[in-house]
Amino acid sequence: MMHVILYAIVPIIVVMLAGYISGKKGAFTGEDAKKFNKVVLDYALPAALFVSIVQASREMLARDIKLTLISLVGIMLCFMIVYWVFKYCFKKNTGADAAVSALISGSPTIGFLGFAVLEPIFGTNPSVALVVAIVGIVVNAVGIPVGLSLMNASLAKENPQAKRDSAWKPVLHALAQPVAWAPILAVIWVLVGIPWPDWASPSFDLIKGANASMAVFSAGITLSAIKIQINWQAVLGSIMKMVMMPAVILIMGLIFKMDPLNLKMLVVAAALPPAFSGIIIADEYDTYVATGTSSLTLSVILFIGFCPLWIWITDMCLAHF
Repeated sequence: MMHVILYAIVPIIVVMLAGYISGKKGAFTGEDAKKFNKVVLDYALPAALFVSIVQASREMLARDIKLTLISLVGIMLCFMIVYWVFKYCFKKNTGADAAVSALISGSPTIGFLGFAVLEPIFGTNPSVALVVAIVGIVVNAVGIPVGLSLMNASLAKENPQAKRDSAWKPVLHALAQPVAWAPILAVIWVLVGIPWPDWASPSFDLIKGANASMAVFSAGITLSAIKIQINWQAVLGSIMKMVMMPAVILIMGLIFKMDPLNLKMLVVAAALPPAFSGIIIADEYDTYVATGTSSLTLSVILFIGFCPLWIWITDMCLAHF
């Protein structure tokens, strides 16, 4: 536990705090954070995912079928539960509010913190990259299109005369992003059986190295630029993200006898704070921004305690089951 705290959590706090202070002092703004995020999502993270996955083998991919299915079903189940709870249990919320809640509290921020948290705990290896890639594809290529479709449907009901976008538009847009197609391309590369030359990796490693540090620093700037308003919905969203999602993943993994190491990595990935992409979408649509941001901030603080807690719980469950 001390290793997890010192090597995975403390560095994140230090770098995020540096970003927060720099934002408060005016060295960087929320607009700067968006540019940093673009570097991470369009360049650094895709490079990290691609070069890590292409070094895997067909046998490793075949062994990770359970990982893929449990990630997809578990995360999207939690995603829809958050949507239904926030839509039907809070009368003031619209369907668009509930969709933003699901995009935030029903999605882990795997793109920004995945490598930063998992590599110090589990090491730098293809297995970590596969977990980050699979969860990232679920969040970006499935969760975001579903959330945007639910949001557009709600907004269309509120304004029937507004022009409706195609239901496939969010899906195609998500798949067109490098963070979605880069890992898919890498998986195809491995399945085809093309050997990856060792001399090609350093060309990706340089930009890959900026992924975790820039993502965490940018998150601190983002938090410094928004006003925090803690309320019951923010608290509930944090609880559902930090408790419900890892618990669902752990239970499914135990039932279907998932590989122990993959299960531990997936539980930690599920316990990550909410996706920052949800806040970006909330800000773009001017929907549920204050509460969503508050839930995100509270979850980041809670993660300090929940990360080692879920590792301990997972170890205990694996020892007894």
